[in-house]
Amino acid sequence: MRPDIYLLYLLLRLFGLLPLRALHALGAGIGRLSLALRSGTAHTTSVNLKLVRPSLDEGAHAALLRQVMEDSGRSATEIAKIWGNDAERALDMVREVRGEALFDAALASGKGVIIAAPHLGCWELLNYWLCRKTSMAILYRPPRIAAIEGLLRKARGALAPEQVRAEGAGVRTLYKRLAAGGTVGILPDQKPRAGEGEVAPFFGQNALTMVLLPRLAARTGATVLFAFAERLPRGEGYRIHLQPAPDGLADADLSVACRALNQGVENCVELAFSQYQWHYKRYSSDTWRSPYD
Repeated sequence: MRPDIYLLYLLLRLFGLLPLRALHALGAGIGRLSLALRSGTAHTTSVNLKLVRPSLDEGAHAALLRQVMEDSGRSATEIAKIWGNDAERALDMVREVRGEALFDAALASGKGVIIAAPHLGCWELLNYWLCRKTSMAILYRPPRIAAIEGLLRKARGALAPEQVRAEGAGVRTLYKRLAAGGTVGILPDQKPRAGEGEVAPFFGQNALTMVLLPRLAARTGATVLFAFAERLPRGEGYRIHLQPAPDGLADADLSVACRALNQGVENCVELAFSQYQWHYKRYSSDTWRSPYD
């Protein structure tokens, strides 16, 4: 690990000593500051909220925007508690699990499990929880700074999932793991590269949607479950949710499958709306005018 990256790791350990409630308060303050400074993140978030909640008046929109920005800040500062502590100690913050029986049944079936984990809540803690239950591979794109990968491996420790790159060899690895009855994790709301997705509605707006997850489900017969770790108020911890996929996700018609995929993400988001990563430019595409300009 590079010296500067190791220093970052030590800072995570240091801030991880703070109570979760304090870290969340700090994060909420950062979110409010970003909003006051009219940052690019705040602009993108505001545009997205107007698209998905068009009926809100100006006051209601402003209140929701503030709430989302605060949760965006919390998602950044809570990483110190997740990565800065031992994984098992981090898992002590899980207060409740809803839908665990669904996951246990899917594992017992031996047909493979695909965990669709949206950018919602604390997905790093969700990774820990899943990896304590079973070994898992996750599809990911390498960070822009290559040295960060060393930090990820060290911070995640013994409960780190196998990281599979989003490229040909990595996708083949996912197929093999599922064929053997294993578990893989995918971000279902990751915007695909141009030419690699299908346009489908997401909260009533067209969004380029990945086709990989529906294809994996169709070709392997694996069970698809949507999952996220909800952030509880006042730093009280987290609640894990696991939900069945909507009908049609493995349909041969990709327009049907991608619509179901986005519906599954929506079902999760509605349970913790402000904790979704609304600063992601999900509605941009090379084929239509960006709403973020």
